[in-house]
Amino acid sequence: MRTAGPFSPIALALLLAAALAPPAWGQFAPPETVEGAPIYTVLPVDAIPAIDDPRFVPAEEAAAFMKENEPVLGVTGGGIAKAFSLWLLNVHEIVNDEIGGTPVAVTW
Repeated sequence: MRTAGPFSPIALALLLAAALAPPAWGQFAPPETVEGAPIYTVLPVDAIPAIDDPRFVPAEEAAAFMKENEPVLGVTGGGIAKAFSLWLLNVHEIVNDEIGGTPVAVTW
């Protein structure tokens, strides 16, 4: 009984097609453009500091310095609930925290 061996006609055809195809990286815009529009770097890397060791207070204490209708981003996990003030997230954009022993990155 004859076998086709390691290079069957189908495998050879696929290999030939891949070798003759134009390179895929030529189809994409340079990394400094998106859909032909240039990308401008406004801030240097790490210009917006993250909050790495957030402090929390009970809701009753927060009432002394937060408005009743102030928007927050709420996160729950492991039976723990935390609220992150959006006005603070507008400035820092990311908080690195732990919730129920699980590391989380709260972003805005």
